[in-house]
Amino acid sequence: MKNSFKIAALLLAIVLVGCKDEKNKNDAQVDTQLETVKVTHELGTVEIVKDPKRVVALDFASLEMLDLLGVKVVGAPKASLPAQLSKYQDDASVVDLGNLKEINFEKLNELEPDVIFLSGRLQSSYDEISKIAPAVYTEIDYTNYMESLGDITQMYATIFNDPQTTTVALEALEQKINTLKEKVNQSDKRALIVLHNKGRFSAYGKGSRFGIIHDVFGVKQAVQDLEVGRHGQSISNEFIQNANPDYLYIIDRSAVVDKSATNKEEIENQLIQQTNAYKNDNIVYLDPEVWYLSGGGIYSLNKMIEEVSTNL
Repeated sequence: MKNSFKIAALLLAIVLVGCKDEKNKNDAQVDTQLETVKVTHELGTVEIVKDPKRVVALDFASLEMLDLLGVKVVGAPKASLPAQLSKYQDDASVVDLGNLKEINFEKLNELEPDVIFLSGRLQSSYDEISKIAPAVYTEIDYTNYMESLGDITQMYATIFNDPQTTTVALEALEQKINTLKEKVNQSDKRALIVLHNKGRFSAYGKGSRFGIIHDVFGVKQAVQDLEVGRHGQSISNEFIQNANPDYLYIIDRSAVVDKSATNKEEIENQLIQQTNAYKNDNIVYLDPEVWYLSGGGIYSLNKMIEEVSTNL
């Protein structure tokens, strides 16, 4: 009886091993049949499994795009999440990877992602991030905003096989922009865009980080030939006074980075009060979460259009 049991157990083991080998062969065949797509971006070319399942977004514009497409993410930076993405804050299924500039690489590696999306704040870490998984750089080209947005959106559509959602979203954006431009073209008013940070100002013009107001929406500049760069051109209160804009658009960095309430009395000092913008109640405080933290996402762009249009 004992010998019969041993023989039966041995036969069972052989069958199980055979099944396991067959499963491994089938899995290998499935792996080799997975469809991939090559994505070329500013920092290189990567090959990604089409419709990846373990997706990480390291910037809020990417997270907005993935949210639009209904793509489940396994990790994202949760520090300073803007209101439109607040649902991810308490979502335990999404691992908190830190903030937009400092990512927890240990947690990122543990997630074993299929693809990682990132933008300008982590550009210097691209090589390190790409060692963990295929990494896609999605920073908008501010000098060619809408074409760049179209290319990035098409990339997402290709990777996740959903051209319909992205096409509808872009068409809706274009309609809103055309309506805004018609409104802008009826006015000769000039605008200055400034970033406020702890009592200091930086100005942004065409081709800059916030230059979409001029380049795409068509609002005229109060000052020509401003320095183009991510950090803008450092300016003084006297500069704003002399520029005398009809509209003064203010993005308060301190409000989102330092979590401090916008101090309008500090910003609207005696020199600022001498501008046409102040005298005509055309100092516009733009939503810093949208403009500073998540600019480039579909939701954010819709909000940008609405803010500029409402305040014209």
